[in-house]
Amino acid sequence: MARHGENIRKRADGRWEGRYRVFDENRGNIYRSVYGGTYEQVKEKLLRARLELTNEVENRAPAETGCTRRDAGPCTAILFSQVAQEWLADIADKRKYSTYIKYETIYRTHLAKAVGSCKFSDVAASEIQANILEHLSEASLSQNLQKNICCVANQIMIFAGRKYSINITLLEKSGIRQKSKPVKTFSKTEQAKLLSSIYRKTDTFKIATLLCLYTGLRLGELCALKWTDFDFKNMSLTVNRTVQRIAVQNGKDKTFLLETDPKSEDSKRIIPLTAEIAELLVRLRGIRPYVFGGEKPLEPRTMQYRFKKQLTEAGIDDRNFHILRHTFATNCIENGMDVKALSEILGHSDVKITLNRYVHPTMDSKRKQLGRLPDFYGQILGHVS
Repeated sequence: MARHGENIRKRADGRWEGRYRVFDENRGNIYRSVYGGTYEQVKEKLLRARLELTNEVENRAPAETGCTRRDAGPCTAILFSQVAQEWLADIADKRKYSTYIKYETIYRTHLAKAVGSCKFSDVAASEIQANILEHLSEASLSQNLQKNICCVANQIMIFAGRKYSINITLLEKSGIRQKSKPVKTFSKTEQAKLLSSIYRKTDTFKIATLLCLYTGLRLGELCALKWTDFDFKNMSLTVNRTVQRIAVQNGKDKTFLLETDPKSEDSKRIIPLTAEIAELLVRLRGIRPYVFGGEKPLEPRTMQYRFKKQLTEAGIDDRNFHILRHTFATNCIENGMDVKALSEILGHSDVKITLNRYVHPTMDSKRKQLGRLPDFYGQILGHVS
């Protein structure tokens, strides 16, 4: 298995192989390899190869790249597509593979055709934004995806500014903002139906669903759980990893299940367990490492399929698995949980995310809280008299 973030692996023949990305004008992204007898040898060769590649790119003549060298002043003729490929190569070396795949897919699907042929210049920002907005207007895209497209475009331009001394204004996001939609949750009636179905005939996958209702785990975090993540003595669960199915690099149809660190550093967290859910898990405990997958992580698509069967069995309309996390968070807020505590349990990087997403008082809640005012004013009146 490759060392995280380094693209170094031990081959079946015993040798170590390191791979680095090169951009070819005709073939796009290609890989070159270096080999050695030890990991340290390959790491040194890989570093040397990458440095040589960087120097080669920066020292090319203007006729080859359409751009002056960095020390010769700003570049105004380099294509957006060329900088994008260089930025993606940098991301592949420094970030998680799943992050690279996400960014590469966004660029290839939404930016390459729309702005790939744009040249960096004084008017590049307005031209790029106009082309992106035109693309978004022709496609029905979620608010989150629109923001991600804008984010990737801006990161590419920041990279261009840093590497080629290009002074360019970043994309304005105001043109692609939409009003945020309230999160979808199970109604109280639907929750009652689901819980009744789970307790009527419990199995491994129903316990997994119940665990999400009690902890707010994401799907990938649930599928990656190991028994070593549980501390039944202290009644807690530690989130250490996640799994997701992602595309094989440069592949269109092939995918594989990747086990990696959680979504962010804040996603690594400890969640308290109730006695009820701990008891169910103890009954389920076996000798295989993964709680719900056995010898390997549970396939997220399998859990999603089982969840949909549970909904059918309970007589509930089809929903996305993530509704369990939203339902958990909303229930916690309605039961008076401190927002900061909930934010940490959910693994949010900022308590504002929790506030904006889940703290939306209902009319009944507002009526109930305002109903306390007569007693409050009565106490004030009593003090005066």
